[in-house]
Amino acid sequence: MSVTAGQRARRSLTLTADHVKTFAQLTGDYNPLHFDPEFAGRTKFGKLVVQGGLTTGLLHALVAMDLPGPGSVFLSQNWKFAAPVFIGDTITAEAEVVSVHPTKPVYQLRIDVKRQTGETVLEGEAWCYRLAPSGTPPPGD
Repeated sequence: MSVTAGQRARRSLTLTADHVKTFAQLTGDYNPLHFDPEFAGRTKFGKLVVQGGLTTGLLHALVAMDLPGPGSVFLSQNWKFAAPVFIGDTITAEAEVVSVHPTKPVYQLRIDVKRQTGETVLEGEAWCYRLAPSGTPPPGD
């Protein structure tokens, strides 16, 4: 598949307490904001918040599996968290190709992640590179 400006892809995930627990086991992020309902209740969020890495992890899957697709890696990311994500939220990440490098498999993406209510929780841009097995061009390019 050739990657062109204007292409879009999206991917959704409903985040659970098990996701939060597994992420903490992998990374060591046991912030009480994610695990202690009393602590979280005293913050501006009012309840347990999902680690930001789970939100951005959905973007990694989107880029690696959907657009640009298998073999893709991030070169850079510039995004901001606009709102917290809570346990039980379904988030949908969307990427749109803004530009394609004329001679390399490098792509600029506009990034947006929304919760099921339509509220934006993350937005920004990223640059990616699509690798190919040694000696072969990237798929579709």
